[in-house]
Amino acid sequence: MSNFNFDFLFIYDLANNHQGDVGHALNIIGAMGEITKKHGVRAALKFQFRQIDTFIHPDYKNNKDMPHIPRFVSTALSRDDFATLTDEVRRQGLITMGTPYDEESVKVILDLDIEVIKVASCSASDWPLLKVITETNKPVVISTAGLTLSQIDYLVSFLDYKNVHFALMHCVALYPTPSDMLRLNQVEYFKNRYPEVPIGFSTHENPDNFFAIQIAYAKGARLFERHIGIENNKYKLNKYSSHPEQIDNWIKACCQAIETCGGEELTPAYPDEINSLNSLKRGVFAKREIKNGEIIQREDVFFAMPLLEGQMSSCEWKENIISNRDYSIRESISATCVSTKRSEKDIVYSIILQVKGMLNNAHIFVGENSSIEISHHFGLERFREFGAVIIDCINRKYCKKIIIQLPRQKHPYHYHKKKEETFQLLHGDLEVVLEGHITMLKPGQVFHIKPNQWHKFHTLDGAIFEEVSTTHYNDDSFYEDAAIVALSREERKTKVANWKVAVKK
Repeated sequence: MSNFNFDFLFIYDLANNHQGDVGHALNIIGAMGEITKKHGVRAALKFQFRQIDTFIHPDYKNNKDMPHIPRFVSTALSRDDFATLTDEVRRQGLITMGTPYDEESVKVILDLDIEVIKVASCSASDWPLLKVITETNKPVVISTAGLTLSQIDYLVSFLDYKNVHFALMHCVALYPTPSDMLRLNQVEYFKNRYPEVPIGFSTHENPDNFFAIQIAYAKGARLFERHIGIENNKYKLNKYSSHPEQIDNWIKACCQAIETCGGEELTPAYPDEINSLNSLKRGVFAKREIKNGEIIQREDVFFAMPLLEGQMSSCEWKENIISNRDYSIRESISATCVSTKRSEKDIVYSIILQVKGMLNNAHIFVGENSSIEISHHFGLERFREFGAVIIDCINRKYCKKIIIQLPRQKHPYHYHKKKEETFQLLHGDLEVVLEGHITMLKPGQVFHIKPNQWHKFHTLDGAIFEEVSTTHYNDDSFYEDAAIVALSREERKTKVANWKVAVKK
């Protein structure tokens, strides 16, 4: 299978805007190369290939009334012409891409050593052509305009089965596409339905519409396609193709969207942001004289602006903190009075919140009254290093659990004398070590463990997996580490009543 990076790829579709004129096409390629270098992006220039002698029925080749046929015939280029153009594409530092509309054109693409194949929407259900394309071992970009959901499902399944490395493009085949017909929510829909497939946006809106690509990026599109050309006294552009200045602004708009959207995960706040928020917060002040070492209660303090430097804020306040020195009436309470040792309840609450977040992100739902067990082999304080959260679903002659590990968590070597179990990774990454043999699981993969086999597992970015097994027994886990063996089961496990864990501030 070809390995190709589809992320942040701009595709320039030359189509017939080369007008059958090699010199004109070279000018367009040169202009696209300059714009690509200016923005420092990755881009591909795409040709369309039709072998006129076989693609069009002989009886219709000279028919002037049929749609598209006169244009295809009048703008046809030879194989040598395309060789000249592909050489220039490479010289400009662009990726070569081609759309074949017939099987013979696939041969031309291979002969020209074009890197990526694009499948047009009209060919996305052309199975004779698709089968030939899947045999090329080329990365494929495929547009989906006009397809039903069942057709797209079948297409994705077919390409997966054929081991094709491919990207899927949301597309609307209206030329130009009105803004109210762009249906950009489908980009997000595709991302959720086909999470392992790169999703893009093949666009035909007005060339001066630069907000559509920004919305598409925000919805999850990561490759983008537009028709291109150059207008002059001899050649005019159609209403959905972009000239170089419009492509320049189109890429600029996408780069602005990338910058504006930022990363895909929550990042820490900047110092200026923290300072701005602190200027609006209340500080904690002594309502009475407080002695060093005295326990401070709610009735001993009041909250008011401003929050002074080094002062405890009302957001940090907890009852029963210990005074670090003597305080007079109305004096600000130092932030160093905040207890650094978390209670067991706070730790449990933090764990459950993280686990609920992981399950929500993975769209995995469990009942509110599920039996939840926090497994912490060396105590709750070291849970983020060693442990897992176990949700018991059923335990009869057969048993099912959902197991969640937070990022960087490990589960140490152990075995079971009675239980035989199978893991299936649902989300994230999981490395299982069985009798010294390492296996990296991908989502969907299963892993079987027999009784009396030493095994351990850990995750880098977090893991959610199912454990399906024979009956579970509480006295059937035997650990290698003597420190774990020395602890009772109650010392290694914390039961949580349900997901609605309350916390008192």
